[in-house]
Amino acid sequence: MKIAAFWFRRDLRLEDNAGLYHALKGEHPVLPVFIFDTNILEELEEKADRRVQFIHQHIVALDKQLQQWGSALEVHHGTPGEAFAQLTAKYDIACVYTNRDYEPYASRRDEEIARFLKQHDIAFRTFKDQVVFDYSEVVKDDGKPYTVFTPYSKKWLSLLTDDHLRSYSTLKYKDHFHKVNHKAIPSLQSLGFTAGRQAFPPEAIDEALIRHYSKTRDIPAIEGTSRLGVHLRFGTISIRTLARRAGALSETFLSELIWREFFMMILWHFPRVINTSFREEYDRIKWRNHEKEFERWCTGQTGYPIVDAGMRQLNATGFMHNRVRMIAASFLTKHLLIDWRWGEAYFAKKLLDYDLAANNGNWQWAAGCGCDAAPYFRIFSPQRQTEKFDPGGQYLKAWLPDLGSEDYPEPMVDHTVARERCLAAYKKALQR
Repeated sequence: MKIAAFWFRRDLRLEDNAGLYHALKGEHPVLPVFIFDTNILEELEEKADRRVQFIHQHIVALDKQLQQWGSALEVHHGTPGEAFAQLTAKYDIACVYTNRDYEPYASRRDEEIARFLKQHDIAFRTFKDQVVFDYSEVVKDDGKPYTVFTPYSKKWLSLLTDDHLRSYSTLKYKDHFHKVNHKAIPSLQSLGFTAGRQAFPPEAIDEALIRHYSKTRDIPAIEGTSRLGVHLRFGTISIRTLARRAGALSETFLSELIWREFFMMILWHFPRVINTSFREEYDRIKWRNHEKEFERWCTGQTGYPIVDAGMRQLNATGFMHNRVRMIAASFLTKHLLIDWRWGEAYFAKKLLDYDLAANNGNWQWAAGCGCDAAPYFRIFSPQRQTEKFDPGGQYLKAWLPDLGSEDYPEPMVDHTVARERCLAAYKKALQR
């Protein structure tokens, strides 16, 4: 019997899933597939990686839901090429459905799989799901991509209709899943990872929080942000559902969702930003790249409390408050003159909600070298940022038990001296 396959990637949910909806509406029963991609997993240094634990937890939950309908998730552990060689040998597959991913590795992977499937006369169909607007939908009148956020945002909003945010009623077609016997999901340990005592943020949309988001989002001592980043990253929540509900509650929150898509489209159109500055002249900066100073930043021992609190929060939980991320990134690149790529890579290892496009875009913004970035002479004062956003010191107290004691380090650099050093280094590089 011919079947279709749906390949889960950054869309770990059954409801309101565009590619899955189209697969289930097709003419063939649908086999749900997930691949623990060793090309990705083998790059991870920490075997207690919170993200792998998060994915594994949701894969188990997906499988349990599918079992209720007489189906099951077919899970592979290997490269996508190896997985599809096994799948095509085991099943008579007519078509593979999946949702688009915009990262460079994902594009190369999908091109490889599409070529393999074509050799076997199997169609490969991709759909827009993790964004409201695709890479070619919000562009200038001449078809070129936007590189400044404000006009991109205005165009995004002008194009938005109810149709863009309408949910896909996937579960109406749940009887169209391929009926298979359940096979045990590989354990986290068999994948080469260990489970920690990690409490993941809920995927529920807190409408009261979103309604007050513009007033609370910059205060790190309170729960003033949605913590939905990891759910958007792995698709355990639908961007359409979130944008539809957020749009009616908070323009500021909706704007953050537009920033997310802006950075994703920048990455799609300019994949070189992974390794180079968007504004290439900034690659002439002579970074100090002092390894011991970088280690002090990583471990929260800079002597600047707001920076240290953020880094310790990150190391302990896999999360850092958004305002503090900006302060910590500015400190590394401008106070210490350490290459933004070092900081970007450290966040990539630690953040539970790590997303390549957003992480890269925000680090380049902080360093002044990205598209629509803060000017290089804008250098955050950690002291002023603390006075403004943590005036009572609650955030600092929560993460710095040694603050005020002999154990807490002295500031590793004077703010005024560091600022002047930064300005001189940037000016020298940019005046060539």
